[in-house]
Amino acid sequence: MTEEGRSYLYAGLAVFFWSTIATAFKLALAQLSVVQLLFISSATSVFVLLIISILEGNLKELLKIDTTSIFRSTGLAFLNPLIYYLVLLKAYTLLPAQVAQPLNMIWPIVLVFLSVPLLNQKIPARSFVALFISFIGVYLISSQGNPLRPGASDLLGILLAAGSSIFWALYFIYNLKDKRPESVKLFFNFLIATIILTIYIAFSGGFSAISLKGAVAGIYVGIFEMGFTFYLWLKALRLASASDKISNLVFLAPFLSLLFISIFLNEHIYLTTPSGLLFIIGGIIYMNSGKKRYVS
Repeated sequence: MTEEGRSYLYAGLAVFFWSTIATAFKLALAQLSVVQLLFISSATSVFVLLIISILEGNLKELLKIDTTSIFRSTGLAFLNPLIYYLVLLKAYTLLPAQVAQPLNMIWPIVLVFLSVPLLNQKIPARSFVALFISFIGVYLISSQGNPLRPGASDLLGILLAAGSSIFWALYFIYNLKDKRPESVKLFFNFLIATIILTIYIAFSGGFSAISLKGAVAGIYVGIFEMGFTFYLWLKALRLASASDKISNLVFLAPFLSLLFISIFLNEHIYLTTPSGLLFIIGGIIYMNSGKKRYVS
């Protein structure tokens, strides 16, 4: 198989695994609390990312521990996975999966607006148009099949699901300033987060309530949302002759996700959900069609 073919294979597998995560979140949260799920998935990611770092020849980078890198990793760990996933997973407890999953996708547009104060960048006019288009999508999805009579969705859940994009965009921006290999940075982020979560759960007595089904679901999330799939995606981008073609494949994930949500969660998929997704993705594509790129 050619490198281009392998690139599409890795990207396809990554998209497939990511498309299962909304369903996995809901199934896991039926067995675990938000903190328990994040702890198990974060601990799993530490193990997976350690293996990935070693396979990529980054063992020396892992052993380079200094005060600056520890403080940097701690700050990033609070953004991702701690705050980001605590907010996102809480949204999943309040909303149907088909509503919570796509609302987080507005983060590339949020990223552009946060780049103004944090990276001293100017906002192209098309970004305002893209924001408007994407918020039409947010409105449609939030309406849960009745756009003329909104309010069916939990308002706090909507704010959390959409608001989680702010924390991911902040993580994306500050992560750019850390020049260590991605697998190494993520390893330390998840390691520090796991230590913090371990201390919290130990003092709150949350370990005793973890079921086997919940543990398995948490491990699945740790592997296929936070660990191994990340490796597949990086491999796909590195092998691709044009990263833009590969990057656009990620937009297939939310639509495929609706299929899994319908089959395994028995959610009735409202017409407004895929319609809203089209508006959100359309806004992102329109924004990125300009000369200046903010996301890969």
